[in-house]
Amino acid sequence: MTVDPVTLEVFRNGITTVSEEMNSTLIRSSYSPNIKERKDCSCAVFDADGELLAQAENIPVHLGAMPFSVAAALDAFPASSLEPGDGIVVNDPFHGGAHLPDVTLVSPVFVDGSVIAFVANRAHHADIGGTQASSIATDATTIYQEGLRIPPVQLSEGGDPNEDLLSVLLANVRTPTERRGDLRAQGAANDAGRRRFTDLVAEHGATTVTAAAEELKAYAERRMEAALEALPDGTYSFQDVIEDDGRGTTDLPVAVTVRIDGASVTVDFTGSAPQTTGPLNAVFAVTASATYYALRAVTDPEIPPNAGCYRPIDIVAPEGTIVNAEVPAAVVGGNLEVSQRVTDVVLGALADCVPERVPAAGQGTMNNVTFGGTDPETGAQYAFYETQGGGFGAHPTGDGLDGVHVHMSNTMNTPAEVLQTAYPLAVKRYELRPDSGGAGEYRGGLGLRRDIEVRGHQPTCSLLAERHRKRPYGLAGGAPGAPGRHFLIRDGETVELPAKTAMELEAGDIVSIQTPGGGGYGEPTARDTAAVRADVAAGKVSKAAAEQYYDVSVPDSE
Repeated sequence: MTVDPVTLEVFRNGITTVSEEMNSTLIRSSYSPNIKERKDCSCAVFDADGELLAQAENIPVHLGAMPFSVAAALDAFPASSLEPGDGIVVNDPFHGGAHLPDVTLVSPVFVDGSVIAFVANRAHHADIGGTQASSIATDATTIYQEGLRIPPVQLSEGGDPNEDLLSVLLANVRTPTERRGDLRAQGAANDAGRRRFTDLVAEHGATTVTAAAEELKAYAERRMEAALEALPDGTYSFQDVIEDDGRGTTDLPVAVTVRIDGASVTVDFTGSAPQTTGPLNAVFAVTASATYYALRAVTDPEIPPNAGCYRPIDIVAPEGTIVNAEVPAAVVGGNLEVSQRVTDVVLGALADCVPERVPAAGQGTMNNVTFGGTDPETGAQYAFYETQGGGFGAHPTGDGLDGVHVHMSNTMNTPAEVLQTAYPLAVKRYELRPDSGGAGEYRGGLGLRRDIEVRGHQPTCSLLAERHRKRPYGLAGGAPGAPGRHFLIRDGETVELPAKTAMELEAGDIVSIQTPGGGGYGEPTARDTAAVRADVAAGKVSKAAAEQYYDVSVPDSE
């Protein structure tokens, strides 16, 4: 069946709306601040073969990896074995997942007794067990220490929850009520997706919807091929490092060679470090997700993000490396930190191909922070997890954004009011870091400082970050961004902390998270003098830095 362009565009917008309504439902009905406030979740729609059709544009590291979870779910439960109301849950990184806190729920959509599509969502649960609260085990050396590992299993059958599975899952987490609530929210999101997809079928007919789905994938494939053909053919390489794995191994290379040949591209990570002892290992799905994101950003972000869009992209990631780890590697930081470095190196390679399209490096880390313990007011266990924003890299036509989540995270922060209401914690300081953006004709975005105080109890805390030694790179003569730093403030004394650490805290302790700035773009002396003075007036650049890097004199009156 031929689908005319108008019908195809109506279908494309309709299917995207399905995924967006799913995402809104998940956020509104969730229990945890991590999903409700930070929006650490993603939703997507797949065809009857499990190929991606549309997604709500939320968390890049979720979205490129979710098709691997759907494929694993369908390998375990083929469409012919499913019934209306079934739901398959999975978080196993070695069976389609990314890291254990990201739990994916996959549900079939039935029309006239047959599966016509699948809807799926992925939500970051603030705790899934393991040795450390919030399941960010900075000291883990195997997957078994990181939390409850769930292969593809049925969470619901015919609309009825699998209470035996739920009882096992909830017995292994610190916050069972919150986990049950977030899982129910995931189910509600998929219910909304099923309803809206069947509405599309009722409006257009199953034959038209099926044909439009195939044509939409083919259209995205043609768009990506055309975008790749417009790039200069050639081989482009770049290398950066993961600073350390938290277990003593330092400077782990992440290397890439990008080969563009007409309408196709090969992204080869040969030369990357072998998988390491600590939890800084990424599974293939995470590496693929970061690669897809970087290529879409540089080619044409308006290409519909579906299975067809990714067909011209071939990814080579040697098994047993930090970009394609094997069992029993610890992987929680692979999803969080290695994904960021994969993005950095792919963009770095493409900067030699199309320099006018590529920004300098952003902060290059998610700045993961967790607290866990017993709330002194309620007596209940709590698990707080948050990523922190930082500087976005400057680009060929402008400054980088200040204090934002960069590339693979794209979440929000936890508002101070919510944090202080939901947890026995307090935000004592929250501000931009002056002089943290790399100098350049266009300045890198500023990092953040967020100081969190412990109130009335003795929790555990873990920190997992990067870019504390290796600063985010600048481009075209721009300076690198400032590195990140962590501090513990206790009884008026300040002690610097490692980028990856776990510790016991006392009541009144303050943990200060100071995030990296983005790299600058272009020679600093080419920056407009008025822009430098405006930055000084706004407190973003000090007078000393204005004179040192930009050769701009700022009178004391300014």
